[in-house]
Amino acid sequence: MPDKQIVLRQLASLNQMDLSELKEKYAELYGNEAKVASVQTLRRKLAYRIQEVYYGGLSIEEKASLDLIARRDPVANLESGKLPPGAVPRGTRFSREWHGKIYEVIATGQGTYEYDGSFFRSLTAVAKTITGTQWNGKKFFGIKG
Repeated sequence: MPDKQIVLRQLASLNQMDLSELKEKYAELYGNEAKVASVQTLRRKLAYRIQEVYYGGLSIEEKASLDLIARRDPVANLESGKLPPGAVPRGTRFSREWHGKIYEVIATGQGTYEYDGSFFRSLTAVAKTITGTQWNGKKFFGIKG
């Protein structure tokens, strides 16, 4: 059994790393370049990988069980073809901090987005409501188009 303190020290060190250090650590642990530029996302991915390395990953049985669950779930199973091209699965959450406040939008799965109890036809409309100016919604929420 690995020493829990080693894992805790590794996890704590992630909070002290800047973006370039996190990308370097990612390449070390995953064996390829990080395609993510978010410090928060990199820290989460690295925390998972550190624990996976020390404690072990999912067993073959666990992976098979998760695959079975995903195949039965039309939202999780994007290969099923049930969603039109470019559609965002129901329940997808978009989050953005703007002027010190966190805004969250949820995709309805029917081509609309819910924000603050109202429904919008696009992320651009939500971004305009939040900022009061015209924004590309995907850009505002940090989604690559």
